[in-house]
Amino acid sequence: MKVKVVLATAATVSSAAWSAAWTFPSMLLSAFLVAWAAEAAQFLIAQGLALAILAWIQTLPELAVEAVIAWQAGHDPVSCFVAATPAGCKSHLAIANFTGAVRLLIGVGWPLIYFVAALGRRKHGRAFQPIHLHDEHSVEVIATVPPLVYFLWIWHKASISIVDAVVLVAMYVVYLAILWRFPPKSEESLDQASAVSRWAYSRPGVWQPVTIGALFVLGGALIYFTAHPFLNSMLAVAATFGVSEFVFVQWVAPFLSEFPEKVSAFHWAKRVRTAPMALMNMVSSNVNQWTVLAATIPIVFSFARGGLHALPLDQTQRMEILLTIVQSAVAALLLSRMRLHWWDATGLFVLWLVQFLVAEWREEVALVYALWALAMLGSWIWKRPTAPRIFWELIRGRRRVEGIAS
Repeated sequence: MKVKVVLATAATVSSAAWSAAWTFPSMLLSAFLVAWAAEAAQFLIAQGLALAILAWIQTLPELAVEAVIAWQAGHDPVSCFVAATPAGCKSHLAIANFTGAVRLLIGVGWPLIYFVAALGRRKHGRAFQPIHLHDEHSVEVIATVPPLVYFLWIWHKASISIVDAVVLVAMYVVYLAILWRFPPKSEESLDQASAVSRWAYSRPGVWQPVTIGALFVLGGALIYFTAHPFLNSMLAVAATFGVSEFVFVQWVAPFLSEFPEKVSAFHWAKRVRTAPMALMNMVSSNVNQWTVLAATIPIVFSFARGGLHALPLDQTQRMEILLTIVQSAVAALLLSRMRLHWWDATGLFVLWLVQFLVAEWREEVALVYALWALAMLGSWIWKRPTAPRIFWELIRGRRRVEGIAS
């Protein structure tokens, strides 16, 4: 009997390994294709809008995973939504995937971008200088605030409904409309782009937008067709090694589905000059997650239950949401100064690592985030944040988009 179990396990690992052998390179290629497309597109449309398109494509795997989990939750029996969640229910996993995806990007993605850029600056003796954001990046920074405030209401009422989905999607539409108003990057900075992006932008006539669009479409198609087998292969490996379903859905699945985002962002971060764009790639994805990804949950859940139904949130789910809110609040306050320092990146990573290693400390970690946020708000008494002012000046046309925030 033991021999059969060992053979079955070996067969599962072998199958997953063979699947990963082709899905991993495919996901890697897709990440570079959409990154090259976004880098070229910023000279045709606003950089923020190009990054928003990039974030849409990159979060396709996350949307697919979230939709599947929400659909399964919609078929849970009524007993799953009263008292403690019984074993076998899927409703708690929908929130786990969403909150895990947000916290991973901020707690792991942002710090890694900083330290990848720091390695690139090391040869110039400026390893621990902050990453300075460009003026137009104030839009992404400010755009993270409305969904965070609204999610406090979702946390308070302990449910997420179709009405909430409409509000969140409307916030995302307003965000895109603001980005649409800004001009593209000047061609003077084209030499900072990668060779493939320069080649795509330099195509003559109509071939220029066609080539850039083709890079987006090809990269998106690769992500779409590769994401499912890629996630399945990693799920098989995780299950083989005894990783729990909740841990997989909250941490492993988001980490794998965010793989394209991390590849493109690190590609830009290592070139130092494009490190702000790398960070904004992550922030744009965070805006997407807080709005569109979260809205997916009640929409698919209602379809699965055959009517307009709000997904109720138990105490554990509310704790997950509150922890995610306070972490994102800290992140937004850090970037309100239009820069990211090494101690900011270190703090974000350490607090994520603590909650990852010791799940029982979630309440304590949430309290630390809250105190950190309050300390930064208190510091506004003598030093006001620059992002709101820059954002307002850009909206009113009193400030040019080009340049770096001081």
